[in-house]
Amino acid sequence: MWSKKVLVPALGLAVLAAGIPAAVYAKDSQSAKKQVKPVTVKSTEFVGMPAPATAQDMAKLYTTAALKVTYSNGVVKTFPLSYKKLFKSNEKVGGTIAGVAIDAKGKPIMDTTDPSHPIPYVSEDPDSNSLFSVPGMKAVSSTGNPLSLVTHYEYINRAYGIVPASMSLTTIDQNKKTGELKPVALKKIDFSSVDGLWIPCNGSLTPWNTHLGSEEYEPDARVFEADNTKANVKTFTQNYYNDTTKVGNPYLYGFLPEVTVNKDNTTKVVKHYSMGRFSHELGKVAPDNRTVFFGDDGGNTMLFMYVADKAKDLSAGTLYAAKWIQKSAENGGSADLQWIKLGHASDKEIKTYIDKGVKFSDIFETSDQAADGFKAVKVYSSVSSKVEYLKVKPGMEKAAAFLESRRYGALQGATAEFNKMEGVTVNAKDNKVYIAMSYVEKAMEKDSKGTDPADDIQVNKLSAGATYELTLKGKQKDSKGQPIDSAYVASFMKSLVFGEDLAAPDALGNKANPDKVANPDNLSFSEELRTLFIGEDSGMHVNNFVWAYNVDTKKLSRILSTPAGAEATGLMAVDNLNGFKYVMSNIQHPGDEMIVADSLKADVEKYIDQNFDNKSAGIVGYISGLPTHDQLFPAVTKAKKK
Repeated sequence: MWSKKVLVPALGLAVLAAGIPAAVYAKDSQSAKKQVKPVTVKSTEFVGMPAPATAQDMAKLYTTAALKVTYSNGVVKTFPLSYKKLFKSNEKVGGTIAGVAIDAKGKPIMDTTDPSHPIPYVSEDPDSNSLFSVPGMKAVSSTGNPLSLVTHYEYINRAYGIVPASMSLTTIDQNKKTGELKPVALKKIDFSSVDGLWIPCNGSLTPWNTHLGSEEYEPDARVFEADNTKANVKTFTQNYYNDTTKVGNPYLYGFLPEVTVNKDNTTKVVKHYSMGRFSHELGKVAPDNRTVFFGDDGGNTMLFMYVADKAKDLSAGTLYAAKWIQKSAENGGSADLQWIKLGHASDKEIKTYIDKGVKFSDIFETSDQAADGFKAVKVYSSVSSKVEYLKVKPGMEKAAAFLESRRYGALQGATAEFNKMEGVTVNAKDNKVYIAMSYVEKAMEKDSKGTDPADDIQVNKLSAGATYELTLKGKQKDSKGQPIDSAYVASFMKSLVFGEDLAAPDALGNKANPDKVANPDNLSFSEELRTLFIGEDSGMHVNNFVWAYNVDTKKLSRILSTPAGAEATGLMAVDNLNGFKYVMSNIQHPGDEMIVADSLKADVEKYIDQNFDNKSAGIVGYISGLPTHDQLFPAVTKAKKK
């Protein structure tokens, strides 16, 4: 199983905001009534922070960064940033422990390792955040606006994959004057209608104001069918239903769940079976409200695209997988992308296969060696990755495409060589998608032994990883020459922000250059600031960081440092919620798998234990202090108020 890890460069990100229509009105020195020419925002610049150098700082979650705004008349304003904790994963919010695992009846799942002292399983690993406003929701105070926050709890360290995961819905009171966020109440979201929630990693907010979650590291149905004690499905199911007679079904897990929050604070959950089954890091919807790009985490994974039949409705559509046609190998490489159509389906159609109890052997014929009619593939498995010889049984093409998307894609010629494909975000103005590849290595390198079934990707090893930019275009055709019904089809993919491996660890223990991003994971884009935010999940930096990268000036700034061994998660740039901006950012498992130098390790661990309840608490929170909408767009705001 993949271990979870965590984010950084230059201190001073000059962010040209040339497209920002901000204007500031000033008074003429000769006449208080005369209005001079409107002043525009010339640039914004993140003034970064240094990497921590002391044991105390290495054990903290903090920022000393700032955002500097320069106007065309020479006026400069600096906005210091600070980190605000909302809650720890092991704290109660309104009477409910935030990270508690619950069963199908909504009751806490108990750890009975010590039968005389059972305790609830509580996650140390908060991940995705969606912060949003639900129209018509009642305010919780006379001085605040009501907001909703959906948060993932990815797993529990001591029970990875065998105790069902969870999401919470937190009611937030947003101070109308300062924008400060205060958690008021929290409840666990009920997933019993969709058979529980597998490992939820990252997620996103859809353009229509719903939360799109994930189920990562899908259980291997072939392994499970051969031995149902493997792949964790059986123990997961028994824990969820509190029933030791249940066996479970791997085809219930590995999809994207969508959560709708209603104005009365109730929730509705659906799983989108027609969007394919693989190791969903997350799905991100393009501006057309139909096209979706995904992260597929693990080794030997695949780049997928989904085009829904209808806008704002992900219940039916067409699934595609990409073929990498390499152009360069340096610093993560670049390639043209060719899209292979896997099939069209509705959620209802695919759920019918699952409800009938379809098994891996109902979908595929297998061979232990090369044989006529069988094709060799090598794709990610939660248990093992090895060459398989497969053939789809007649009439089972649709089941294969949507329940075994990666295996079927490989049979059709799609590239299954991506490694640790993580976060995804969209730059709407420039028609770009950004995708993080945490570790550019293994199947992405040239197959020097010649033993793999395919070798499309042959880039140079870069263990520090890279974030890629995908160019979106319309009027594209698939591999068979058929039109793709989307104006947001990725046609070209290139490395944009990449790390630097060190030949030997530095004095603090870093294995990658601490002034460049290492092992990018979470991504989020601010349209107003023209900034790509990058969160790390690194096994190569002593501390993981959150970075701000301006897509116009190409400058990078470190804006948040997490405690050693923690992963930066839950990254979400919020441009305007009732006039306020935020960068949501959590941490998971502080102190886990530290690589800090031996001379500092004992002190760092001591401070982490003090700060994070002996490593039992993750943190949900946000970067505060960004300029308000009025401060960035004063002239526009004044005009509206008139």
